[in-house]
Order: sequence, then C-alpha cells, then structure tokens
Amino acid sequence: MKKFLDLGLQPLANKYLTRKEIKNKKKEQFYHLEVGFDNKTKLVSILNKVPSQKMFDNSYPYRSSMSKTMTESFKKLSKKIIRVFNPKLILEIGSNDGSLVKNFNKKKVICVEPCKNLAIITKNKGFKTYAEYWNINLAKKIKSNHQKVDLIYSANTLSHIANLDSVFKSINYILSDDGILIIEDPSLLECLKRVAYDQFYNEHIYVFSLLGIKHIINKYNLELFNVEKLKTHGGSIRYFIKRASNSKIKIHNNVKKQLKVELKYKMDKFKTYSEFKNKVEKSKKQLKAIFGKVKNKNKKIIGYGSTAKSVTVLNYCNIKSETLEYFVDTTPSKTKKYMPGTHIYINKYEKKLLDDVDYIFLGAWNFKEEIFKKEKKFIRKGGKFITHIPTPRII
Repeated sequence: MKKFLDLGLQPLANKYLTRKEIKNKKKEQFYHLEVGFDNKTKLVSILNKVPSQKMFDNSYPYRSSMSKTMTESFKKLSKKIIRVFNPKLILEIGSNDGSLVKNFNKKKVICVEPCKNLAIITKNKGFKTYAEYWNINLAKKIKSNHQKVDLIYSANTLSHIANLDSVFKSINYILSDDGILIIEDPSLLECLKRVAYDQFYNEHIYVFSLLGIKHIINKYNLELFNVEKLKTHGGSIRYFIKRASNSKIKIHNNVKKQLKVELKYKMDKFKTYSEFKNKVEKSKKQLKAIFGKVKNKNKKIIGYGSTAKSVTVLNYCNIKSETLEYFVDTTPSKTKKYMPGTHIYINKYEKKLLDDVDYIFLGAWNFKEEIFKKEKKFIRKGGKFITHIPTPRII
C-alpha cells in the first residue's frame, strides 16, 4: 500500500463532544489520516486504522432514517429486491435503525448491527437482530439458527471493516448456491472526479472501485453481474454479485461499461492518485481563502449538517468557531454537542436559526438538492451557500 494523501491529524469523525468533555479537556483521540493505493489489489484505503470497538459502540450517532434521500433509496431498492429476486431469507449487514428492513416481512429478515443503540431499535420492532460484528463466528451462528441466506445486503458498511478477507469468507459461508449479494458504498471514481477528499475518515477504511471489488470477490468464486450508479452519499455504486457457478444469471453490460470508465480514468495507476493529492491541496487553499474573504466582510457563517465528512474538511483546513459560528443538525444524538476536533457547537435545527445568517457551509453537501428545497426562504432573502465540492465556491 503506497501513500498518496496526508490529511493530517484527525479526531474520530463520529465522536461528538459534550460541554463537560470540552471543559474538562478530556483527551480526544486523534489519529494520522493518510490514504494509500495498493497496485496489486487496486484498493484504496486509509493507512492508520482505528479499532472497530472505538468507532461503532453503544452511542453511534448516525441514523439512516433521518435522511429522506436514504429512506427513499431503500424503499425503491426493496421493491426491486422483491420483484426481481423474491428471496425467502434476507440478511442485512449493518442494518442501522432499520431503514431498509422495515420494507420487508419481519419473518424474512435477519439484521446484523454491532452498535447496540441501533440494534435495539430493530429488535424492538420485532426483527431478528444480532448486535455483533460481522465475522465467520457470527456467520456460523446465523447459519446454524436459520440455514443459508438467499440475499445478503449491505450499504456503507463493508468499507468500514478492515479485514475484507474475513468479510467475504463469512459471506461465502452463509450465502445459498443461487444466493445474491448486494453491496453499495461511495464510489471511488466519483470521489476522485469531485475531489471529495472528505470521503476519507476513520470509518471509511476503504473507498471502493469496481476494480477493487472485482479483485476481492474473485478469490471467493463470486462474480459481479450488474452495477448501478446512485446519487446517495455524493455518488455511490451498488454492486450485484452472484456465485461464479450460477450460470442462470447473465452478466449485464453495465459491468463492462463501468470497468471501461474506471480504466479510462486510469484508476489502476498510482499517478492518478498523486494528481488527486495535488487537487486536494489546491482545494484546501481555495476554501480557506473563501472563508477568509467572507469573514473580513463581517458576515455570519454557519454550518449545515454536522456530518462525519465535514469533520475531515474542517480539521484538515483548520476551520474553527471563529469562522463557523455553529452548525445546525436534525440528528438528536449530535445536537447540543460540539464538533470533533474543531469544537464548533451544534444547534438543534430550527428555521429561525437561519434568519440572521449570510452564508451556510454545506457540511452535508451530498444532500444539496434536499437542503435547497427545504431552505427556499433563506435563498430568497439572498442567503448564500459555501461548498468545497467539486471546487470551493459560493453558490
């Protein structure tokens, strides 16, 4: 794994702080965020990994049901799964608060969610839930209780697990002969195109490409048969995978198309990642210049969406509460707390908090359309947005 990007010292992205923790100067954990490319496997990953137990604990704040974009995406996919595959038994790895599984019959679903505060939500709704980390021991336990699984689904989770061999060995063990695996994660191609360096943080151990996924699954006689491009999380890819021995399912032309695009973009070459590093450094200078210019005019800037992504940006660009007065967010477990590293306060979202604001930094830039629809009044009054994707600019 050869390093191509250094995003400096970073706090754990989803560890929001209370006033007490800041006052007591409680030692926040920082790690060195460096990103590398493996020429053999074509995988891109962060180099200094934080143990899972420190990231995915009993107070994990991300709730997929808080996003209209995500719930609609899951609803649409659920209909497709029933229509096209009609599985008898579905297993979701990283079921979060149940945004996908709620679209299925409870008897047909098994949830795997190591964050106990989230696992309890699906458990209380009557879904069979294992509050454990995904590995071969859990796969064996589930298989002995339920037999093999027809469809395994995982969104924005497998990229959070350091040991991919363990992940796919466990999937291979429990998937039925005609079984389907569907995974979706942020697209490395979109990340490179948009200079979305904030896709890298402690939880995103990998940002996948089709090239990388293909290399991993080949070891387990699994095969890609379709891919879909999604708008979620700033551009994601949904990978449809089957056993190589299953000749009933034909391979869709989309697979060849995506592979061609990735090779055309030279995602198999280290040089591409070196060039990305230069774009990231330029982006940092431009964003800092925009904030400086706006602050010099004594304008009020706040953040919108205290996301894990924005933690990377703010800490890398050294933007603190002198620049961004506060964030607004709808997630209950984040509000009335402070941003990791930069200690910017997070207010519970209320429309009136935008009344005297001149500029809003889009922490949740991947939900830009959803936010613009919601904040028509702010825009009508002449309010402006600051974004760093694909290049730092004022909208």
